[in-house]
Amino acid sequence: MSDVRHVLVLPDRDAAEEVVEALRERFGVVEEPQLVRDALAGEDDAEDAQWLVVLRDEDERLDAGELDGLAGEWEGWREEP
Repeated sequence: MSDVRHVLVLPDRDAAEEVVEALRERFGVVEEPQLVRDALAGEDDAEDAQWLVVLRDEDERLDAGELDGLAGEWEGWREEP
């Protein structure tokens, strides 16, 4: 078993929550992904925060390209490890 993690970067909390739901529906993800607010360096304004969806993929069954495409539907991307 490996410790593979995927990090999807989204522009706001609503998009991150919608991506979590899409992960359940499209990919059958059952473990709850972690939502993390990532404030941009030097910015205190909540408008300047990105949201990260962090999910474990110990069995390495999720395709990186498909996850990148999913994040792109909400103007986000998959962060390379």
